[in-house]
Amino acid sequence: MNGLSCVKYAMFVFNFLFWLGGTAVLAVGLWLRFDSRTKGLFEGEESPSVFFTGVYLLIAAGALMMVVGFLGCCGAIKESPCMLGLFFLFLLIIFAAEVAAGIWGLSNKEKVIDDVTEFYKQTFDNYKNTKQEALRETLRAIHYGLSCCGITGTLLDGSKDICPKQEGVELLVTKSCPTAIDEVFNSKLHILGGVGIGIGVIMVSVKLEEYLKGNTPQICLFLFIYFFGGGGINC
Repeated sequence: MNGLSCVKYAMFVFNFLFWLGGTAVLAVGLWLRFDSRTKGLFEGEESPSVFFTGVYLLIAAGALMMVVGFLGCCGAIKESPCMLGLFFLFLLIIFAAEVAAGIWGLSNKEKVIDDVTEFYKQTFDNYKNTKQEALRETLRAIHYGLSCCGITGTLLDGSKDICPKQEGVELLVTKSCPTAIDEVFNSKLHILGGVGIGIGVIMVSVKLEEYLKGNTPQICLFLFIYFFGGGGINC
């Protein structure tokens, strides 16, 4: 197997995995949108906008990932300049969006925290008033994911049935979810933003460089695998 064939099949495998990832993201988005336990969140005037905006973004991102993965797979196997051109165009859009999202997230960190916290409080209050199953499942996912419980962190607000099981003194007092949300975003958001900006800048630079030099699609394939494959290819 020569070097170009190795690059071609390596790119096919990578893009097939990317396509599978997009399928999974799309499936999760559709499940959250149409599952009987969560579709109630999309109904009514007081429906949490942050939640359904996130779900629709999941659906759109999953669909786009599937298209990009398909173009990458077919373009690599057929060595089609048209498909590879579309593949890199979509890739450019994705990573340019990552740069924009990373910059926006870093510059609007407090607003992001406030919006997510407000979404949680709104969902929690609506659940206390309606006992809606969709709201219950959403709160359980947040509580178990962040290891927190309620707005105050105590069982006095009636959140025992939707919180993780605790032992000892944590039976009475545990971490409140607004505090957990603040901690997660303050400790992780700058990392996610930096990664998004870094990857986006690398991929945009590579694409612009290849466009200006007028290199062949095969060389683009090699550079793509080089950057995503840890700096080298051994065949």
